[in-house]
Amino acid sequence: MDYPVRLKSIVLTGALLVIGAFSSLGQETKATPIFKNGEAQIVDAFKDPSKWIRHDLWVETTFDTDGDGKLDRMHVAVTRPEQTESEGLKLPVIYISSPYFAGVAPNVDGLFWDVNHELGETAKERVHAEVTRIDKRPVISNSHIQKWVPRGYIVVHSSSPGTGLSQGAPTVGGHNESLAPKAVIDWLCGRINGYKTIDGDSLVTAYWSTGKVGMTGTSYNGTLPVAAATTGVDGLEAIIPIAPVTSFYNYYRSNGLVRSPGGYLGEDVDVLYDFIHSGAEANRPYNNKTVRDTEMKNGMDRITGDYNDFWKVRNLMDNAQNMKAALLMSHGFNDWNVMTEHSYGLYAKAKEMGLPTQIFYHQNGHGGPPPIKLMNRWFTRYLHGIKNDVENDAKAWIVREHDNKSEPTAYKDYPNPEASNVTLYLTTGGEKAGGLKTSKVKKQGKETLVDDYSFSGKDLAKAEASKHRLLYVTPKLTKDVHISGIPKVTIKLASSKSAANLSVWLVSLPWNEQEGAKITDNIITRGWADPQNHKSLTESKPLKPETFYEVSFNLMPDDQIIKAGQQIGLMVFSSDKEFTLHPKAGTELTVDLDGTSLTLPVVGGVEGFNGALGK
Repeated sequence: MDYPVRLKSIVLTGALLVIGAFSSLGQETKATPIFKNGEAQIVDAFKDPSKWIRHDLWVETTFDTDGDGKLDRMHVAVTRPEQTESEGLKLPVIYISSPYFAGVAPNVDGLFWDVNHELGETAKERVHAEVTRIDKRPVISNSHIQKWVPRGYIVVHSSSPGTGLSQGAPTVGGHNESLAPKAVIDWLCGRINGYKTIDGDSLVTAYWSTGKVGMTGTSYNGTLPVAAATTGVDGLEAIIPIAPVTSFYNYYRSNGLVRSPGGYLGEDVDVLYDFIHSGAEANRPYNNKTVRDTEMKNGMDRITGDYNDFWKVRNLMDNAQNMKAALLMSHGFNDWNVMTEHSYGLYAKAKEMGLPTQIFYHQNGHGGPPPIKLMNRWFTRYLHGIKNDVENDAKAWIVREHDNKSEPTAYKDYPNPEASNVTLYLTTGGEKAGGLKTSKVKKQGKETLVDDYSFSGKDLAKAEASKHRLLYVTPKLTKDVHISGIPKVTIKLASSKSAANLSVWLVSLPWNEQEGAKITDNIITRGWADPQNHKSLTESKPLKPETFYEVSFNLMPDDQIIKAGQQIGLMVFSSDKEFTLHPKAGTELTVDLDGTSLTLPVVGGVEGFNGALGK
C-alpha cells in the first residue's frame, strides 16, 4: 500500500550553500544565490527593489503578421539584481509572457455571441469592442518579481503579438504566439538580436543571462510557456504552466459540440481576439480584416462545431513531441473555464516522452499555482542546476477536498496507479432515480427526457423527479470511494430532431446546499458531446429522428473522494444552461439503457467499489 505523505513533511535533500556574505578573512565577497534543502533562498543583497535594474527592449521575430513588410518585434521588460551589472553576475531567467499586460476590452453588451438560437442556425452578429491600450515602459508587469528576484533570478516579461507595445497581430493560438516567446528565449541565449527601440538598430544583449530559462503563468499566460516549449527551443529548461489551454478547440468545443468556457457563455476565439487586441491602433484595421474577419470567421465554425484545419493550427498537442523542458503542471479539478483535459493531456505526453514531470492538482477553480516549495525546487533543479533530487519526489501532488492548498498529498502518479476501471450499468427509473450497478441487468428498455435549457444542471440534479433529465444512482456508499482518472460514458440515444445537445454530469448526492459547501460536495465531473459527431470529430452528419446512435466520450479528468453516505449519480440531459447553445425547449432524447454505461476509474477497482457498496 502506498501511503500518501504531506508536502510539509517531505524529507528534502541538499545542504546549505552560502556564497555572498563574508569570507573567513572578513572580506566581503560577491553576492550569489544561496540554496538550502534544495531551494533557492532569499538573498539580502538581491531583495532591495530600489537597487534592481529595470529596462526594456524589443526582440525581432521571424514573422510579419501586421502586414507592414517588416519582421515583428516583441516588447520585453527586464528586472534584475544590480549585481548583474556591478559584479558581472550571471543568473537564470524566469520569463512570463501575456496578451493581457496592456489592458483588455470592456465587457460591453453584445461582445459575446448570442447563444439563444436553434442548433445549426447562424447567430446574429456580435459587437466588436476596442481595447484602450495601457502603455507602460520600461515596466510591462510586476508579476513574479517579488517572488523570484530576491531568490537569485532575473525576471523577464513580454507582451505577446499585437498587444501592448509588441508588433504583430494576436491570433489566439496561431503559430506566431509560439514563435514570439521562442524569439525572446533565443535572445536571452544570445542567438538573435534585441534592440533598444521598436524601430532602431542599436543592439541590446542579455550578457547577464546564464542561458537557462524557465517560464510560468496562469491561463493564457500559462498557455504561452506550453507554446514556447512545443517549438523545442534550446535554453527553455523548465516550465510551470498553471491552468493552460493546450487546444483552443477543446477550450471552445467539446466532442463536436459548440460549448462555452465556464463563466463566459457565448465566448469564442474571435471574442478573445477582440478582448486582447491592445496593440498599435494604426495596425488594428489590417489585423481585424486579416485575422478576425477572414481567418477566424471562415475557420471557427459555430454551425457544426467540427474539428478542422483552423483548430488544428491552434492545437499545441500536435507539436508536443518537440518539448524538451521539464514540466511541473498545475490545475484545479473544478476549473470549468480551462478544463482538466488540457493539463492532463500534456502531462501524459511529457511523461510518455521521458521528460521530468510532476503534476499538482487542487480542488478549486481556475488558477492556483503549486506551493512555493514545489515551484522553488523545480526551478532550483533545472535553472540553477542544483541536484536537489526533485526528480525522485512524488510525481503527483493532490490537495484533498477539505485540505489547505499549501498541504497537498503526495501520490506515486496521476491517475493513481491503484485505480482501475469499474463499469456501471443502468437500470430503469431515470425520471426520478434509476440505478447504477456493476453487473448488467438485461432488458431495461428505453427512457426519454425533454430538453429545456431554462432548468440549470444544479436544479435538475436536486429535483426529486424531472422529465428534463435522466438520473441513475448507486446505492448509498458504506465506505469512501476514491475516483482517480478519466471517467467515460457510452450512451445509446435517439433524438426527435436532426440536432441536439448532449450533456452529462457526474454528481454526488444528496446535493449539499449548506453554507460553506464546496463544489466537490456536489459535482464530481462533467462532459458534453454532439451526437452528430458520433463517428467523426471532423465531419458531423444530421441525425435521423428516432434512429439510435452510440455516442462515447470522456468526462473531464478528476481525482475525488466520495464520502460514505453519498450516492454517485450519472445525470444525462440535453442543453446545459451554463455551457451550451440554448435552442427552444422540446427536443426529446431517448436513451437505450441496455446500450448505455459509465466507466469509473476507482482506487481499488471493482473489489474496492463493491466493498463500498457493502457487497
